[in-house]
Amino acid sequence: MSATTPRALSVNRVPVAWRRPLLVLAVLAVLTLLLYRQTALGMVNIWWRSGTFTHAFLVPPLALWLAWRRRAVVAPLTPRPMPWLVLPIALLGAGWLFADFAAVNAATQFALVAMLVLLVPAVLGRAVARELIFPLGFLLFCVPIGEFLLPQLMDWTAKFTVIALRLSGIPVYQEGLQFIIPSGQWSVVEACSGVRYLIASLMVGTLFAYLSYHSLRRRMAFIAFALALPLVANWARAYLIVMMGHLSGNTLAVGVDHLIYGWVFFGIVMLAMFLVGGRWAQPELPLEPRVQTAPIAAASLWPAAVVLAVVLVLPAAASGWLRQGSGTVVSGLTPVAAAPGWEVRPLPATPWLPGFEGANASVHERFAQGAAPEVGLHLQYFRDQGYDRKLVSSSNTVVAPENKQWAAVARGEATVALSDAAGPAALQVLTTQIRSAGLEGSNAPRLLAWHVYWINGQPMVSDWRARLLGAWQRMTGQGDDAALVLVYTELDEGAPQRLQQFVQQYWGAISAELTQVRARRTPDPQGGRP
Repeated sequence: MSATTPRALSVNRVPVAWRRPLLVLAVLAVLTLLLYRQTALGMVNIWWRSGTFTHAFLVPPLALWLAWRRRAVVAPLTPRPMPWLVLPIALLGAGWLFADFAAVNAATQFALVAMLVLLVPAVLGRAVARELIFPLGFLLFCVPIGEFLLPQLMDWTAKFTVIALRLSGIPVYQEGLQFIIPSGQWSVVEACSGVRYLIASLMVGTLFAYLSYHSLRRRMAFIAFALALPLVANWARAYLIVMMGHLSGNTLAVGVDHLIYGWVFFGIVMLAMFLVGGRWAQPELPLEPRVQTAPIAAASLWPAAVVLAVVLVLPAAASGWLRQGSGTVVSGLTPVAAAPGWEVRPLPATPWLPGFEGANASVHERFAQGAAPEVGLHLQYFRDQGYDRKLVSSSNTVVAPENKQWAAVARGEATVALSDAAGPAALQVLTTQIRSAGLEGSNAPRLLAWHVYWINGQPMVSDWRARLLGAWQRMTGQGDDAALVLVYTELDEGAPQRLQQFVQQYWGAISAELTQVRARRTPDPQGGRP
């Protein structure tokens, strides 16, 4: 067994049975990163620019270190490829292709990392992968996912803070994520959500559980603890920051020190988590080298390697082929004419604008019917969408998170009955109540906004349905034309009825205008966008 002992590896002598499999694995991994380099670079870019995922830079070296720690039990094993894993890798490639057309970063990045992970058992075999299952699974922390939790986490933080303030005897007036106390106005923003603490704690807690326990029950219990603790700690942090500001006359915890206190508090919480976890740590089990198995014939490795390479190449090649000739310009999006009984009014000098960006063309109008408050109409048209410019994204919202003038205080859904025989019988819309963030109390200006997505002629309100339908139609050569249809008016008792009447009278004209724009697909002289 001298050729496969850990000592042999420690002096840089690779066992004969490992040389070709390791070479094949390295070549396939490099090939994968080259083929999907835009996805890989996009993932690294998110690590770099988003503090929420900066910890992901540590994941690859940590995974390699964790794998190296298992060398004593891995070295005696002989790699045995698993050709049938070509099937799940092919499915991941197809998933990557579909997600690429939908421009969903998290999905493409997960597919890429999962393909890299599956290459290990595909080339080295089940026995090796079983010994490296945690280091391989740990690589999934490379995927920057979790920001979809922001709205829910922000809502929980706001609710807990308000309840805690009231229990402390402080009167609170709350609207959504905004609340007012006698000493000033506060709002829960993305930095207050605790998503950074949650994701970082999950990664660190998972690593700590693996290194400190060998009982699956203890590991899972500590991971659950690492998930729950940052949630509760962040709620307490938000409450304490508001209390510090309130008791100090808003001289503390209202500027940069707001974030400093938060990270110091998080560091203390992490230290406490490790101290608690260390109390029940189990001694590390001795590594037991596995029994040497017979070497595998070289002939059975290369066919599997060739098939794997082909499967890896196909999705990337298909993406480029399906995008050929997709570049077209948007022309002819014109204002909608006033319906009988309505008149077009000029826009104010500084009109309210929704937080949607990246449209190829847009129209903004205001209509009035008699002395009733005006109704505004926003149309934003998207074509040849990509990762940096798409209708449905976390950054495209009715009120942008960074908007200092307006704040969304309530969201919901509504149904509008339509009378157009050529269209749907009813239209589902998303509703948003908006309040001016510059004024306090009930005198602040308020708006009611309704919006719906128009995806290649089909209205819908589901983000995921819109993404899936757009990706499918683009892959099948029907284009990915999409639009935002948004109407808004001053919020009063008659606002819902006013918007309902407007949508009933104007939906036919709006849909017809968008359909005509879709029909006028002219080639882009610049060659389109990827």
